[in-house]
Amino acid sequence: MKLDIKLHDEDLPDQLELSDNISVDCEFMGLNVERDQLCLVQISTGNNDAHIIKLNREKYNAPNLKKILQDKNTNKIFHYARADLLFIKKYLNIKVENINCTKVMSKIARSYSDKHGLKDLVKEFTGHDINKNLQSSDFGGELSEKQLQYCAKDVIFLHKIFFELKKILIREKRDKLYTEAIKFIHTRVELDLASFSNDIWSH
Repeated sequence: MKLDIKLHDEDLPDQLELSDNISVDCEFMGLNVERDQLCLVQISTGNNDAHIIKLNREKYNAPNLKKILQDKNTNKIFHYARADLLFIKKYLNIKVENINCTKVMSKIARSYSDKHGLKDLVKEFTGHDINKNLQSSDFGGELSEKQLQYCAKDVIFLHKIFFELKKILIREKRDKLYTEAIKFIHTRVELDLASFSNDIWSH
C-alpha cells in the first residue's frame, strides 16, 4: 500500500485544505499525562494520506491544528479518544469538538467479540495486518521512516472502520445508545485530569 505521508513542523500549513471528516491520533512520550508530553498529532482524510504534526513541546503553539480540532463542523474519528483527548486538553489546552471513537463504537456494536483494539478492527474490516511493535518507541526525537509509517497506519484505516461499525450500530439498533455514551467523553477526560481514573460507577 502506497501512503502519502507529510511531516509538518509545529503546525499544519496555512493553506492546507482538509475534508470535514478526518481521523486523528496522537503519540506521547508515555502514558502519564503529568509527566509525559504530547509529541505528535496525525490526521488523515481517509485517502491513504497522513499529515503528521511534530509539535513544539516548548510552546505547543499550533493555531491551525487547534482550529480544525475545535471546528464543530468537522467530524473527528479517534480510536480510544479518551487518551488522545486527555493529552490534547493538557498540552494544547483546547476542547476537541464533534468526536467519534471507534473503540467505544466497537464495544457497543461488536458484542460478539472481546477484542476491540485497533489491530483487531483493522484486520476485521479492512483485511490488513498492522504491526504495533513501534507503539512504545521514542516519538520525541528524530522520526524514522518506520515510525512515520506506523503513525500513518494508525489513522488511515479509521474511516473504513467507523463506517462499518456505524452500520452494525444501526442494524442492531444501538446507534442511539452509542450517541448518548460518547457525549460523556469530555467528562471522562475531566475525571482523568482530576485523577479519578477508575470506574466511578463500580460498587
